[in-house]
Amino acid sequence: MRIAGVEIGDGAPLVLIAGLNVIESEDATLASADSVATVARSRGVGAVFKASFDKANRSSGDSFRGPGLEEGLRVLERVRDASGLPVLTDVHEPTQASAVAEVCDALQIPAFLCRQTDLIEACARTGRPLNIKKGQFVAPIDIGLAVEKARAVGATDVLLTERGTSFGYRDLVVDMRGLVDMRAIAPVCFDATHAAQRPGAGEGASSGNRDDVAPLARAAVAVGIDALFVEVHPDPDNAPCDARCQVTVEQLDALLGEVLALERALA
Repeated sequence: MRIAGVEIGDGAPLVLIAGLNVIESEDATLASADSVATVARSRGVGAVFKASFDKANRSSGDSFRGPGLEEGLRVLERVRDASGLPVLTDVHEPTQASAVAEVCDALQIPAFLCRQTDLIEACARTGRPLNIKKGQFVAPIDIGLAVEKARAVGATDVLLTERGTSFGYRDLVVDMRGLVDMRAIAPVCFDATHAAQRPGAGEGASSGNRDDVAPLARAAVAVGIDALFVEVHPDPDNAPCDARCQVTVEQLDALLGEVLALERALA
């Protein structure tokens, strides 16, 4: 599959999907995209920039959600033009799909919504590539049914993203065997940020442990993936969403060095 000019899967080199969890401001988003582009170029990897215009799946009604559809798409269009990176964002409602597809190079189905047939079909009908995030409550083999929904209405480029499975309350575990099962269905991305999350474990928010990001990413690359998803922030501890499991640009750069060395060793 391809997102704009970036080839993913079928023997292509590892691709980076990175950016902010949520758009905070235009300047911050442009700066983040520039950082991702710089790191990707220095490491010689293809990259896609990700940021959400709305985080509808929040623990609390008081949580920061982002600027919304219209302003968010305006910012993402500026990001694409300024950075040269393809852009990807979440779609939460079927009615948003066509507007998002006019600006973004790929549409993302959030993990909590991966069984929503109307949403998947609306996004697939835009003709844009899809990134379907496997829900924490879905078995790896069963996410193939979401891919079938997308392909049934014409989707040809579908990426699957693993982000962990619910492990009791307020914790996730990653079964690396699932990457193999999912990769037999479609190209696979590993979301190292949200796999390190502790859902609901903060005060009215999710918590997490960014120290888990690198070990999980290395393990996923060793098993075999096509893309790596990492959310980065200039000041992670003060990020408005998922503060505990985002990493700095410097940490992202170091992690890329590690996983690319692993990829070369396994080639």
